[in-house]
Amino acid sequence: MTPAGVFAGVCLLLAVYCAVDPFNHSAMSEFPDFEAVKVEVPPWSAIPVEKDPENLLQKSEIKFLNQVQGPESMAFDPAGRGPYTGVADGRIIFWNGEKWTDFAYTSANRSGLCDPQPSPMSYLKNEHICGRPLGLRFDKRTGELYIADAYFGLMKVGPEGGLATSLTTEAEGVPLGFTNDLDIDNEGNVYFTDSSTKYKRRNFLQLIFSGEDSGRVLKYNPNTKETTVLFRNLQFPNGLSLSKDGSFFVFCEGSIGRLRKYWLKGEKAGTSEIMAVLPGFPDNVRTNEKGEFWVAIHCRRTVYAYILALYPKVRKLWLKLPIPAKIHYLMQIGGRVHAVVLKYSPEGKLLQILEDRQGKVVKAVSEVEEKDGKLWMGSVLMPFVAVYQLD
Repeated sequence: MTPAGVFAGVCLLLAVYCAVDPFNHSAMSEFPDFEAVKVEVPPWSAIPVEKDPENLLQKSEIKFLNQVQGPESMAFDPAGRGPYTGVADGRIIFWNGEKWTDFAYTSANRSGLCDPQPSPMSYLKNEHICGRPLGLRFDKRTGELYIADAYFGLMKVGPEGGLATSLTTEAEGVPLGFTNDLDIDNEGNVYFTDSSTKYKRRNFLQLIFSGEDSGRVLKYNPNTKETTVLFRNLQFPNGLSLSKDGSFFVFCEGSIGRLRKYWLKGEKAGTSEIMAVLPGFPDNVRTNEKGEFWVAIHCRRTVYAYILALYPKVRKLWLKLPIPAKIHYLMQIGGRVHAVVLKYSPEGKLLQILEDRQGKVVKAVSEVEEKDGKLWMGSVLMPFVAVYQLD
């Protein structure tokens, strides 16, 4: 047989193997209905190439190592105390200046399944039981803490903490599938994201690999108790933050890698526009006292990730190979976890970039909260909080 014939035969066998997956070794073997969707990524030439040449995030201080597992969101109460953060076992904990103490929790059915585990990822299989608080925001008027729990929806708890109360778990008859982040306006309206109605947070890798577009941005009205959909058919909407004057909010389009602005007031009210194209996959976004926006980038977008985003059939075939999901994920992020945070003006101009491209100190960032000249950085994947001193 000629070399060309051998190659053709190998390709045929590989195609048959991928189609059948006889040993259930593929990353999608547990998801028989898995479909890959084209991600409408910006042109490669539009993706920012600016870097932090000094890798300044390597100067960050690592705090609370192995005391907090997967602290996604950093919040300070109206009196400036904190931080408060939600961790992988379903609790919301509070730093009182000396130690971490329990403040609140989202599940009424906590059990031994929620006991300490060796890493944030160890809790994934029981998150739907223990709860997984992600975005946190204090209502500065009342001192109540609002919580986006990935499984239990939009919730809140009083200034004294305890078991959180459910506010909403559905919109338009469709249950919230992956409640992710939120912010509150001066009237008490809550704007929040539902990253997917198809995949739960414990299946976030499948959501990333799929690129599916069931995500939504929603509004909860505390007076009418109604939840309305402001934006639909989104590919992994993630962080959300109101502008300083409350005229618009910004939310992250996770799969596409963009910041989108949604107008709440003025002539453009009810419309949206692209605010900025990002160099990678965004997580949360937070507004500082100047009205600027800090964006946590989960990882930079690689050529590998870009090509797979554009060609869903190739992506689906590739995911059928006997390669673990973790390996696919590492290839997606360029081989290692690394940290990138960006600061944007309200108009979408890139003002500052801070990085640890090697992941030597800050290995991943889910959120950046600026307070008193410091950046408090949480990470859903890491057992610590990183703090960077601004100039």
